[in-house]
Amino acid sequence: MSTELIIAVIIAISVILFPAALVWFINITGLWTVWKESRAREKRRARAHKEALVKVTKSG
Repeated sequence: MSTELIIAVIIAISVILFPAALVWFINITGLWTVWKESRAREKRRARAHKEALVKVTKSG
């Protein structure tokens, strides 16, 4: 293989992999954000449910 071909292959691989890595990063970041928001929402829901049970128990 000549040097020019090796350099062309390296540049081509870089050009192809950079957008793929960027899309992968955006997808993983989005999934991580959804997971964190879901956990926070579940904690708020559990806390509200617990507070509602305490209010019912005290009034009843």
